[in-house]
Amino acid sequence: MKILVINSGSSSMKYQVIDMETEKMLVKGNFERIGQPNSFLTHKVNNVKHHFEHQVSNHEKAIKFILSRLLNKHYGVLKNMDELGGIAHRIVHGGENLRDACLVTEDVINEIERVAELAPLHNKSAVAGIRACQKVAPDVKMVTVFDTGFHKTIPVERYLYPIPYEYYEKYHIRKYGFHGTSHKYVANRVAELMNKDIKDLKIVNCHLGQGASLAAIKNGECVETTMGLTPLGGLCMGSRSGDLDPSVVTYLMKKLNATPEEMDNILNKKSGVYGISQISLDFRDVELDSISGGAHATLALDVFDYTVAQNIAKCAVAMGGIDVITFTAGVGEKAVLDRKQICKHLKVFGVKIDQELNKQTKGEEAELSTPDSKIKVWVVPTNEELQIAKETLEIIKNK
Repeated sequence: MKILVINSGSSSMKYQVIDMETEKMLVKGNFERIGQPNSFLTHKVNNVKHHFEHQVSNHEKAIKFILSRLLNKHYGVLKNMDELGGIAHRIVHGGENLRDACLVTEDVINEIERVAELAPLHNKSAVAGIRACQKVAPDVKMVTVFDTGFHKTIPVERYLYPIPYEYYEKYHIRKYGFHGTSHKYVANRVAELMNKDIKDLKIVNCHLGQGASLAAIKNGECVETTMGLTPLGGLCMGSRSGDLDPSVVTYLMKKLNATPEEMDNILNKKSGVYGISQISLDFRDVELDSISGGAHATLALDVFDYTVAQNIAKCAVAMGGIDVITFTAGVGEKAVLDRKQICKHLKVFGVKIDQELNKQTKGEEAELSTPDSKIKVWVVPTNEELQIAKETLEIIKNK
């Protein structure tokens, strides 16, 4: 069976087709600038990248054109639509009611829309993608997979915020956590690589990119994570502040005479590594400036690395120890200096990595820890699309 995995943005639609018999990605692409002038599709198949300038005004027209490429004898991987066993939609926020992957129904769509205020850019775009596929491919089964789902096992005392309980009852304000499909995939993969049963491991997975979060995974279940009500919480990130003293927000709002929307923009788009470095939210740019002697860039990376290490220590408390730390996503997989500094902070736990091996490892599976390290350290490239496809296949097979 072949599964089409879709990740819809407000003006983009990323996709992959995965053959579930081999778990091999057959094609990947991204339709960009949907609804804007000069929209285009990048479509990669057989390691050849194709570029199509094609004007589309909405997601429906975008998915229609994507399917035409997937069925094309030169660019495609499908002989006909019957080869497509299902369409999977990545949903960032499922709230409290949508935790497990499920078939798309009107009730599911309505719930995704209801909790959209917790992830407005992501959830509304996802619904647009679902509606588009319903019109263009009405006979194909569709499944939603939620970034928040993996964190459903976090105990109540760890997800409840110390504010008046009525706000949880009325508005469902609590920690939800994100990057769930990545955390789940990497945890299971590192257990395979170590030839261990995941139920015997205490894993801290570090999903580090422009968006970043940690998950403490004990016996195969998430027991703690860093992101909160929204993807803004937790670690210092590319342009997001992460956790702050709440008074910072109210103080700045008074000083700047800022509206909630303006403050939200500051915290999400002008803070984090970008805010401190004053250079970029791309870690590669910041690292290059740091190597060249840029003081603000160096400080930004120092803050990021320290907050990651600090939160790894919190995960140790949540699990009663750590057996393995995994680094994944763009920064985790490729940022040699960040991994070095994070592990340096963790010497107190007996973490030791092979510095030469760390330098050589960029984007491939590898164990970095030395034989005498008390905690194993691995780099494991994430594969969220494959994890989403696996969960989709299970739903389709059991319905």
